[in-house]
Amino acid sequence: MQTDYIDEIEPTPILKSQKCKLFSFMIYIFLQFTTFIVSLISLFIYDYFIAILTLVLSFIVMGIIRSKIRNSVIPSLQREYQYSDKEIADWYTDRELCF
Repeated sequence: MQTDYIDEIEPTPILKSQKCKLFSFMIYIFLQFTTFIVSLISLFIYDYFIAILTLVLSFIVMGIIRSKIRNSVIPSLQREYQYSDKEIADWYTDRELCF
């Protein structure tokens, strides 16, 4: 008889205070829209070529930031699951900002 057990995943934390919800929302907006905002700003300031390069570079940088935040707060047994930007922001706010 096999004794392989699958551990249950810890649910995404639910934030209770308004301050924590605001922090989580701001982190979510940062993770979600910074790539496009930076490329649009570079489009208005510079040329199409620079804007496309800025889009690619900001996509890479935001992916690195997102993975650093994700790997620092999500438990190690749950890192194989996919998390949205909102869930990553909730985890980060619960673990780092609101105790």
